[in-house]
Amino acid sequence: MDRELLSVAGGTKPADVVITGGRIVNVYTGEIYDGGVAISNQTIAAVGDVDYCIGEGTRTIDAEGAFITPGFIDGHIHPESSDLAIRPFAEAVLKHGTTSIMTDFHEVGVVSGLPGIEAVLEENEITDLNLYFVVPSHVPFSPALETSGGKFNPEIIREALKRPDAVGISECVGPYVLAELPDLLESLDDVASMKGMTAQGHLVEMKGKDLNKCVAAGISTCHEGLSADDIMDRARAGVHAMLRESSAARTLSDQLKCIVGKDIDTSMMSIVTDDLHCCDLASTGHLDHHLKLALEAGVPFAKAIQMVTINAARAFELTDIGALAPGKRADVNIVSGDTAEDFQVVSVFSRGKQVVDHGELLVHYEPATHDPCLLNTTKLLNPITPDSFKIAAPEGAKRVKVTCMDTLPWIPVTQPREVELECKDGYVACDVSQDVLYIAQVERYGINGNVGRAFMGGFHMTSGAIASSVGHDNHNVIVMGTNFEDMAVAVNHIIEIGGGQCLVDGGEVIECVEYPICGLLSDLSCEELAARKSALNAACAERGCIISIPFMFLSFICLAALPAYAITDHGFINVMTLQIEDPIKGVVE
Repeated sequence: MDRELLSVAGGTKPADVVITGGRIVNVYTGEIYDGGVAISNQTIAAVGDVDYCIGEGTRTIDAEGAFITPGFIDGHIHPESSDLAIRPFAEAVLKHGTTSIMTDFHEVGVVSGLPGIEAVLEENEITDLNLYFVVPSHVPFSPALETSGGKFNPEIIREALKRPDAVGISECVGPYVLAELPDLLESLDDVASMKGMTAQGHLVEMKGKDLNKCVAAGISTCHEGLSADDIMDRARAGVHAMLRESSAARTLSDQLKCIVGKDIDTSMMSIVTDDLHCCDLASTGHLDHHLKLALEAGVPFAKAIQMVTINAARAFELTDIGALAPGKRADVNIVSGDTAEDFQVVSVFSRGKQVVDHGELLVHYEPATHDPCLLNTTKLLNPITPDSFKIAAPEGAKRVKVTCMDTLPWIPVTQPREVELECKDGYVACDVSQDVLYIAQVERYGINGNVGRAFMGGFHMTSGAIASSVGHDNHNVIVMGTNFEDMAVAVNHIIEIGGGQCLVDGGEVIECVEYPICGLLSDLSCEELAARKSALNAACAERGCIISIPFMFLSFICLAALPAYAITDHGFINVMTLQIEDPIKGVVE
């Protein structure tokens, strides 16, 4: 029992901070009314009429009629998708009112295992961003279909769940639950036996009996619904539905149609970002931007606030955050308006400490001295040359039929397209005129030297090659190009710099961004990295690329759990059958 908190709440001691003259957004009742918040140390002592908490030494802040809300909570985000190290990432999201996130750091785990994740969690300890660790449910993400640097098995997961910041396991893939993979079921059993633990689902296109089986297995949340119907299917099944607006999947407006104008209880729904590009974070913000989208769509203000605060907290059975009430942690935002046009985060408090004042960030965190397990993570077992990417043609063939996977322009979900390609000097040639490029993934941990090869469409690049050490969910080097020579230069450059993303044309590196941390992350500020990334993306656009964030899209083409096809270091993956296929389907007579 915090006796000092009791004294402040009871009026016998003054509060450390009192916010007055605001309008309280009560996420319990959905009401909005005049009042303030009193803070004692890191905890809220009183809400409403708080003048009695003001005394000698109290710092008072006049909200000037603005709204007072809980700090925002992102219930499903991969900070690594911003390519920012955790400290500059914390600065970036705190500025936009996000005080807590639930994350698995799965991408770091793919490269450096649990030691890498724990090193990043330790790096965050000096920041004011509150992290809740959702333990990766399996690494590699697609067993037998990819090579990763780190590994998670039930024993490692069991130990990780004992951490005080752990709140469950993440990304439980629907087809793996349906197949009853023993390791995953064992971890789901562990979660069920531990108080306060949850299981996040990755339930793409799960409906009916398949959805029922996943829920029966213990899946309690899902962020993979794409439509309003998907959201309702999950909520009706007792699964907390996370409405996602990511840089690679802009689906929130469609999902919100299940709410707007309808008498729907949204307590089983929250808004999340999942994967957020640093350029979006720098230019539009974080959950504050998503709140504007919700308000613009017609979601009532108080309900929208609930969906980024209390609802997210309840999804993880957390009772000390997500609301303004005595005894809750003092994560508090002051925001300027209740419409999409007027909404702006003015001031932010995290654990009672003011970190933003009138839009200005008050904190800065120096780059960490990174644990060795996070560095020097790129290593080739075999040399990479132009020949590394050639797909051999059937003997004597002049033309062949191949399956080309096309990305959709608005979400990196692939669809098959049958095309005819010419054979040259014993290999199958790409065809820029048909928007068919070479794509490959190179194992980068020095384990087996695998190179998977296929054909890619949807990007419309007309020259050069792009390569990246960011490739979900194995983070080998993914490379796509119009010719083998540029592809080889690009891959070797990424290995040489220890990870990053680059564009090569005519044998020259045109633009490059370095990611020395796990080949995934940079210590640059959000604004600095966004400028570098924008230049890289612009150079791709100059070469015909129609995808505005080509490297983020490219990273998802490696994801063997995202329909319909993928490329890993093992080869061309049919995601629906979880089988490796030959992209060549036959000879054209």
